[in-house]
Amino acid sequence: MADLKQSVLETIGRTPVIRINRMAPKGVNLFAKVESFNPLSSVKDRLALGVIEAAEASGDLQPGQTVVEATSGNTGIGLAMVCAAKGYPFVCVMAESFSVERRRIMRFLGAKVVLTPAAQKGSGMINKAKELAAEHGWFLTRQFENEANADTHSRTTAVEILEAFEGERLDYWVTGYGTGGTLKGVGRVLRKERPETRIILCEPDNAQLVSSGVEQERFDDGSPAASHPSFSPHPMQGWTPDFIPKLTEDALGLSLADKVLPVNGRDALAASLNLARQEGIFAGISSGATLAGALQVCATAEPGSNILCMLPDTGERYMSTPLFEGIPADMDDAELEISRSTPNYRFD
Repeated sequence: MADLKQSVLETIGRTPVIRINRMAPKGVNLFAKVESFNPLSSVKDRLALGVIEAAEASGDLQPGQTVVEATSGNTGIGLAMVCAAKGYPFVCVMAESFSVERRRIMRFLGAKVVLTPAAQKGSGMINKAKELAAEHGWFLTRQFENEANADTHSRTTAVEILEAFEGERLDYWVTGYGTGGTLKGVGRVLRKERPETRIILCEPDNAQLVSSGVEQERFDDGSPAASHPSFSPHPMQGWTPDFIPKLTEDALGLSLADKVLPVNGRDALAASLNLARQEGIFAGISSGATLAGALQVCATAEPGSNILCMLPDTGERYMSTPLFEGIPADMDDAELEISRSTPNYRFD
């Protein structure tokens, strides 16, 4: 009876650290923290629960109040789950450019999804969410600035990593930044508890916002006042928005990144596909991007190094994206040949 869960929310976290065997070069040990083991299949389930429970505790969120957030999808899916379990209406604001699977999952969970024009990018959807919250008195979770986002990673993700590598080397931790919550929350714990661990921050090679050295324009509340001039579209949904989030800027100010590593979008797509076909781990484009960065680290790491990378989500919410280009629904020639190799149960 002790293992009975009182709600789905009790299944968030405690995701496994899994060794990467066939893709990793010899001489180093590559591991991945596979966040698709969360109930709604992404690292953002942690954020969603953390920001809602912090708002409940502070009184900022009242019973029955509508929750609203701007998101590329994974945070919205996590919030849709948490709000469904706790009884809050949820409205997601999302740019039209993100995958349709995400919209449909949120609507299936009972959320409302309001789309914004792709041309207005991530900062446009944030400003729309702020406008809706002000107009209707809704609670805006502010994932990109909310300290509860980072706090939940310090309490959960970071502790799980420390436990996984207790008594073992942890030479590198590799991550993207998304909101900056994982980077700040885990990074500050590693700095204190495992100061020898080098933190490697990845970003798209064609959208190097952090590496540019150009300061992000902000409103007084920390939210972006404009798109960052170094941004250009890239395939890693949710990995780098068109601005530097306040939590990411905080982490950089605390020197929580030892190196910033550019990752090519094609390498990200290839790494995600190879991860599925060589390791049996089904993960999304942002996971492929982080893994591609970790493989760069492996190439120069000293023999015997232990390298851990984050795999933020599942591949299932990318079926309408370039990740699945060339993956047919019907039998290809090789499959037809297999079918025809025996006489029965054939379409011809």
